[in-house]
Amino acid sequence: MTSSVNASIPALATPLGAEKSALLQRLVEGLDSPSLTWLSGYFAGLAARQLPGALPVTPPAAAVQAAPQGTLTIVYGTQTGNSRQLAERLKQRAEATGLAVRSFRASDYPVRELKNERLLYVVISTQGDGDPPDDARGFFDFIRSKRAPALGQLRFAVLGLGDSSYPKFCEIGRILDERFAELGGTRLFARAECDVDFEPVAEPWLGQALEHAKKELAPEAALATVTPLRTVQVPPTFSKENPYPSQVLANQRITGRGALKDVRHLELSLEGSGLTYEPGDALGVIPRNPPELVEAVLSELRLDGAAEVKREGRGLPVKRWLTEELEITRLSRPFLASHAERSNHAELRRLLTPEGGEALRALFASHQVIDLLRQYPGKWSAEELVAGLRRLTPRLYSIASSQKRVGEEVHLTLGLVDYEAFGTRHVGAASNYLATREAGQDTVDVFIEANERFRLPKDPSRDVIMVGPGTGVAPFRAFVQERAETGASGRNWLFFGEQHFRTQFLYQVEWQEAVKQGTLHRIDLAFSRDQGQKVYVQNRLREKGSDVYAWLEGGASFYVCGDAKRMAPDVEEALLDIIATHGGKSREDAKAYLDSLREQQRYLRDVY
Repeated sequence: MTSSVNASIPALATPLGAEKSALLQRLVEGLDSPSLTWLSGYFAGLAARQLPGALPVTPPAAAVQAAPQGTLTIVYGTQTGNSRQLAERLKQRAEATGLAVRSFRASDYPVRELKNERLLYVVISTQGDGDPPDDARGFFDFIRSKRAPALGQLRFAVLGLGDSSYPKFCEIGRILDERFAELGGTRLFARAECDVDFEPVAEPWLGQALEHAKKELAPEAALATVTPLRTVQVPPTFSKENPYPSQVLANQRITGRGALKDVRHLELSLEGSGLTYEPGDALGVIPRNPPELVEAVLSELRLDGAAEVKREGRGLPVKRWLTEELEITRLSRPFLASHAERSNHAELRRLLTPEGGEALRALFASHQVIDLLRQYPGKWSAEELVAGLRRLTPRLYSIASSQKRVGEEVHLTLGLVDYEAFGTRHVGAASNYLATREAGQDTVDVFIEANERFRLPKDPSRDVIMVGPGTGVAPFRAFVQERAETGASGRNWLFFGEQHFRTQFLYQVEWQEAVKQGTLHRIDLAFSRDQGQKVYVQNRLREKGSDVYAWLEGGASFYVCGDAKRMAPDVEEALLDIIATHGGKSREDAKAYLDSLREQQRYLRDVY
């Protein structure tokens, strides 16, 4: 039951004048509480330059509405969504204080406006070892180019995200920060660099950014005070901070006997969670470290796993810290630097100098924490170890199902990381954890990570070309299912590759059935080790280059998913060759053509 509210709006309390105040009085007269609540959100959305009719993501609590003197611009570039999440958090907080804010994905930012910006915050990740995220390439190239304008009027700050297991940690954030200053901009406060566990660094930076924005854009005198009419109860939602305990429904190996890789198909329940996803999204998994690895670290350092240690106010046994909370399957630069001091090894200290680049990269690629402890012995107390290791962060897996087909389930295609090194078996934290979950018995803590930059075309009549070798085929299983369920008329063409046809043709029966039903129109295969000369998906692309170019000219979207270090660059090279050869273009014009596809969101990558 709702009650009607009579609102009285004295003319002196508004900047509208007597006539408009009277109109506003007539508008709100007789409206009930829910209607007034909606209307206040609508006006707040307009003030924040949102689309008419759109409600704010986080409605401000009782707040003073003010007329801001300027606008804060936030630009973010992201590969996995973390930068977007932080940028949105900053935008919501700034709007809640009455500031005018506009936020852009880097690919959508109108660079011609940069010369007029007064206050700019950039939140950007570094992809792999020193590359910008796909959605920030154009923005990054423009800032570094001679076309970038003088920025004498600009006040800015940069938040970089990265992975300290790469030598070029947060390289893109550093370059942009220095370039803005070089162009004449004034740095409001120091750049911050976030590791994979970004919250401890990001949260203080966001607080600092908000305080500076309030000073820079001090609102004018308050115009009116809005008092919430009632508290709206929002049902709890599952997220990275509050993951859903998903029941394992199926855990099936889909590579044959004798295959060099163990690839699993997992089906997880979302029943009752309220979680939804779109093809192209990822499932976040909260992993656990292998018990054998935890015991090895404790043994090597002669630590008592039952001893309780505190970190950031939380007290847990050391064994639990190492199992559930801290990263021990991947090295980080801060931990390596600390261990170099504790072990007093000159070789490790040399690796951390600028001359150590390639050797440092090789060490990060080959060593887990236990390998470092064994090769370069050093002393760590339980307290020092718990403080020195970085947080165990969620792992993201491309979703391999369409929710329109599977309902309250989510499917994954998982490659188990399992190899021999330094005389012992090594496994990945998340892949080993998932591969050992029992169907019908175990649960896995999960959340949905939206990936707006890897979506099917909005026009269902558009064709799609999908390149997904190995487990990179996962999102394309979702794409084909989705297009079949929605009756999309556009054609679907899949390029898939693995080592052997007989044992590693993932989802073979499903692809054959899709071809038979006409929901997969073409499929080209590359099994690298079934003949003397290795053949990869990029070779198949070149072989079919004429048709690939014809599809692109006809409006097709081109998708790539999988390995970022070798496969994705090789596929891009093949694509450039195809455009140059079959389009009669120079190398420079082929790059411009590919950049145009990227800007149109017709060349999309989900690489890792």
